[in-house]
Amino acid sequence: MSSELANKLIIVTGGGAGIGRGIAECCHDAGARVVVGTLEDKMSFPERDGIDCRQLDVADSKAIEPWLDTVIADHGQIDGLVNNAGVTLTDSFLSMSLEDLETLWRVNQRSVFLMSQAVARRMVSAEHPGSIVNIASNHAGASTAGYEMYAGTKGAIVAMSRSMSWSLGQHGIRVNSLSPGLTRTEAIANGPASDPATEAMFCSWHASNRYNTVQEVGNCAVFLLSDAASALTGSDMLVDQGMSAQLCAQL
Repeated sequence: MSSELANKLIIVTGGGAGIGRGIAECCHDAGARVVVGTLEDKMSFPERDGIDCRQLDVADSKAIEPWLDTVIADHGQIDGLVNNAGVTLTDSFLSMSLEDLETLWRVNQRSVFLMSQAVARRMVSAEHPGSIVNIASNHAGASTAGYEMYAGTKGAIVAMSRSMSWSLGQHGIRVNSLSPGLTRTEAIANGPASDPATEAMFCSWHASNRYNTVQEVGNCAVFLLSDAASALTGSDMLVDQGMSAQLCAQL
C-alpha cells in the first residue's frame, strides 16, 4: 500500500463498478478512507476495510445534500471528490429521444455541478482545502456519430472544471478533469472485447496497442487528488493510450 492519500477522506460517485470501482480501490490502496456513492445495492461491493459503500442516485438533486451530511457526520471533513457517476447513451442523431438527452444531462452534467458545489461549500465553510476530480472522456475532444449528446456532456465537464478552478482556487480547492478513453471495464471485457476480432480492433486504435485498465485510470485520479499534483488546477488529463493522438478512420 502506498501513502499518497494517507488518512484523506475521498468520495467517489459511481464507484460500484467499472472505472469508478477502479478509482475507489486505487484511492484505498493509496491510504485514503473512501466513501463510494453508487446506485447498486451496497452489498454488491466487496467488503474492504476503509471503503464505505452507500447508495446514492446522483440524478436525484434532492438526495445529494443529506447524503453528504451523513458522510461528514460519520467520517469527518471531506478531502477529495471524484465525480465519476455517468451513463453512456448513444443513438442516431436523428433518432435520439428527449428522454435520453435529459438522462444524460441529469447524470453526466448536472450531478457534477451539484456534487462539486455541495462539497466545495462544506470545504469553504470548514476552511479545509481539497481537490475535486471530474471524470470526463476523450469524447470531449474527439468523438463520432451517435455520441453527440454524450460528448456534449463530457465536453461540458471539462469546461466546467476549468471555470470551477478559478471560482474555488482562492479557497485552496483544486479542480481538474480526467478524460479516459476506452477502458477495460467489466462491461467491455465481458461484452464486445470477449470477441477476439473486436479485442484486436480495440487494441489497434491505440499507440500502445492496448487500452486502459481501470487501475491505470484510478492511478491518474490518485495523482490528481494528491499533493504531488499541487500545481495542477483547471487542467484536463487525457488518459487514452494515444487514441486521440491520431485521427482514426474507425472513430
